[in-house]
Amino acid sequence: MKDFYIAGTDQAYHRIVVLDPEVEDWSAGRAVVWTWSADTSDGFEDLVSAWGLPTDAKVRHNPVWGGKWMVVTDSKGLAAILPYPAGDRKQWGLNVGGNPHSAELLPNGNIAVAASTGGWVRVYTSSQGPSSDAYAEYRFPGAHGVHWDADRQVLWALGDDELVALKLEGEADAPVIREVHKTALPTRYGHDLQPVYRNDDRLWISTGTHVYQYVKSTDTFDSAYAGGQAFSRPGVKSVGDQPSGRVVRTVPKEGSLYEWTTDTIDFSMPFGLDEARVCKGAALYKARILLQEQE
Repeated sequence: MKDFYIAGTDQAYHRIVVLDPEVEDWSAGRAVVWTWSADTSDGFEDLVSAWGLPTDAKVRHNPVWGGKWMVVTDSKGLAAILPYPAGDRKQWGLNVGGNPHSAELLPNGNIAVAASTGGWVRVYTSSQGPSSDAYAEYRFPGAHGVHWDADRQVLWALGDDELVALKLEGEADAPVIREVHKTALPTRYGHDLQPVYRNDDRLWISTGTHVYQYVKSTDTFDSAYAGGQAFSRPGVKSVGDQPSGRVVRTVPKEGSLYEWTTDTIDFSMPFGLDEARVCKGAALYKARILLQEQE
């Protein structure tokens, strides 16, 4: 199986850029397979002011609508759902405020959003229409990540000091959030939350100082996983692994446009063979492996 495409949240060009990992030279335009910005799609005309510092992008299949959908967030306030790869219209979108850092498309067509400054995880009723603004809220300081766990039927959420599992109840038009599990992080300032590829018992967790794998069945944080000594370091903004075993990571780079961005995406194998792909002129915050893109 080929490795999946990678979506970069490029804050220099105010866009989501999807890149092909099979192309070795990312300074060449042929590595770019897709781009999107809020000002290029129908329905976002009134939301352009909430776009410009993108923070997350994920592609998901959805049983309600069929096909593939991208969820995006932006520090200026936008959370949105758009068809992928068409990217030509707003399926749902709002300026939710609160510095959104991550989103997840839920099976019923609703969207979960984590906002760090707002200190909340919300489930918006995006299933009810393109501007539906009703939501359920879970207060969560420093909320940075959300991930839907289809096996356990819970929404995992990562904050400053804790990882929680949330049960989503109620009807699609009136969601209810119930906390069913909470565990303290081994180090502060949780940042990125992603699944470990083909290991349903593990999640990638980055904090302000380390990268762990969280083991769901034992409620423990593993720092001795294969390659952990190489992958774990302070300031990792995004982390995930490919079918090939390559770990994809972003770390802020001195001299980048913002102190939290970089023009470089790190590719590493558990036992060496490190690579760095440079996107000239970009200011990337996250590099998100589009796990569903080619499935």
